Amino acid sequence: MPDIFDEVEEELRAERTRQLLTRYAGAIVAAALLVVALVAGWQGWRWYQARQDQAAAAAYITAMLEAADTGSKAAAAHAASLAAFNELAQRAPAGYRTLARLRAAALEAAAGHLPRALALWNDVATDSSADPLLRDLAELLWTQHQIDTADPGTLEARLKPLAEPNDPWHAMATEQLALVALRQGKTGEAKQMLTALTNDVTAPEGVRQRATAVLAQLPG
Repeated sequence: MPDIFDEVEEELRAERTRQLLTRYAGAIVAAALLVVALVAGWQGWRWYQARQDQAAAAAYITAMLEAADTGSKAAAAHAASLAAFNELAQRAPAGYRTLARLRAAALEAAAGHLPRALALWNDVATDSSADPLLRDLAELLWTQHQIDTADPGTLEARLKPLAEPNDPWHAMATEQLALVALRQGKTGEAKQMLTALTNDVTAPEGVRQRATAVLAQLPG
């Protein structure tokens, strides 16, 4: 037989619940509607981002194809490609903005507009929001295109962090540091770096081959 006190407590809880629902019904409904709105907003935002990414990807691929055009209308295609990359660099999602700046810089350099290319590479290299791997690549390209002209101290300062063993670009950065050393007459220091590159199994084959070729031309 049920305990009378249990029945009373259950009835009191039910009555208390009815009172709370009556008192806070408006707030509960509002909270529920807010949750629905937030979920809908989040889904809408994800849909919008996906659309933006798809549009950026399509525009990026189109610009890449135009840049590769070597036909009779190559000049016009390259100009259109550069304009597309510049547009992506301003309005595309973050990843595509960085890639677009790098591609625009490459086109500017190929067209002989080195100051514009250097500005774009430096822009990526100093952009804290860009992917670290792409920032380091931009740094490498900035130094590479000024290896014979820029201040050696500036080149060394920008290359040495990239030459650390754990950096993905360490082999290429070390190769450039060796060239900077040769430019300053530091042949022994350059030899050490180039020899290390020839023995570095993690270095790209092209880097090892170039290091071997330069070593063969050095005295002693």
